Amino acid sequence: MKRLMMSLTAGATALGLSQAMAADDVTLQLKWVTQAQFAGYYVAADKGFYEEEDLNVEIKPGGPDIAPVQVLAGGGADVMVDWMPSALAAREKGVPVVNIAQPFARSGLTMVCRKETGIEKPGDFKGKTLGTWFFGNEYPLYSWLSKLGLPRDGSENGVTVQKIGFNVDPLLQKQADCITAMTYNEYWQIIDAGLTTDDLVVFSYTEQGVDTLEDGLYVLEDKLDDPEFVDKMTRFVKASMKGWQWARDNPDEAAMIVLDNDATGAQTEKHQKRMMGEIAKLLGDDATLDGAAYKRTVETLLQGGSDPVITKEPEGAFTHMITEKAM
Repeated sequence: MKRLMMSLTAGATALGLSQAMAADDVTLQLKWVTQAQFAGYYVAADKGFYEEEDLNVEIKPGGPDIAPVQVLAGGGADVMVDWMPSALAAREKGVPVVNIAQPFARSGLTMVCRKETGIEKPGDFKGKTLGTWFFGNEYPLYSWLSKLGLPRDGSENGVTVQKIGFNVDPLLQKQADCITAMTYNEYWQIIDAGLTTDDLVVFSYTEQGVDTLEDGLYVLEDKLDDPEFVDKMTRFVKASMKGWQWARDNPDEAAMIVLDNDATGAQTEKHQKRMMGEIAKLLGDDATLDGAAYKRTVETLLQGGSDPVITKEPEGAFTHMITEKAM
C-alpha cells in the first residue's frame, strides 16, 4: 500500500509538473507605462485568470520611446495594446497588424489649452503650438488638423506640432499653447499641478467628431493562420476580459494591483485610483470590435485632403474570430 501511495504521489507530482510545463507563453507589449490604463491585464495575472487558461503571460510596459508596432513586428511580443490610428497607419505601410479584440469602446483623448492663449474654439489653433505624443499617437491630431484645414508647417496660418514626453510640463511652462491629454491621466496631472478648470479650455475629440478607437489588442496577420496561436489568443482575450470585468467591479483594489506591479515607483495611490475610475467609463461590455466605431475611425483617418493618415480603406485589418471564440 505504501508503495502504491508513493507511486500515486509521484504520478500526481509528475502530472502537476507536466501541466505547469504545458502553460503557453504569451508576451504582451503595452502602449504605455504601468498604470491603471492596463489594469485588466495586471489583474488577470494577479488573480490567476491567465493561469486558469494555462497561460504564462509576460507584460512588458511601454514608454515615450517605445513603439508597440515596432516591438510586435520585431518579434518582441505576441500581442500588443495600441491605438487604431497607429495600427492602421502601420498596416498601410506594410506591417500587417490585425485587431483581434477591442476592450476600450470609447475615446478618452482631449486637447487641453491654457485659456490665456485666447483659444476658445478649434479654429483658434491657427498660429499656435500644439504638443502631442508621437509613435502613432500623433495621427488623431493630424486628422483633426486636416479637417480644420490647418497645415502643420509652423506658419501663422498653420500650427506648430511639438513632440512631448512623459509629462505635462510643456503646458505648465508655456512651451506649448495646448497639449493632448487623456481624461484619465494627463488632464488630472495638469489639475494636480495647480491649474484650475477656469484656467483651461478642453476640447474632447469625441465631441469634435474626430474620435478614434484606442487600446485595442493586435497581432501579426500571419500568426492567425496557426490554430495553436489562435487558441492561445482566444484564451488570452478570455482571461484578459475577466480581468477587466474584475477591475471595473473593484476599481480601488485593481489600482493597488497596478501599483504593486509598478517597478518605477512613479505612480501614486490617489492618481491610480482616480485613473481606474475614469478608465471604467471607457470600457465596452465585451471585447468585440464595434463595426460602427471601426468605420468612424477609418473615415476620420481618411480625411485630410492631400495629407490623410491612411490613403485607402483597409482590408483585413480586424477579425471577430478570437472574440467569438473567447466570449
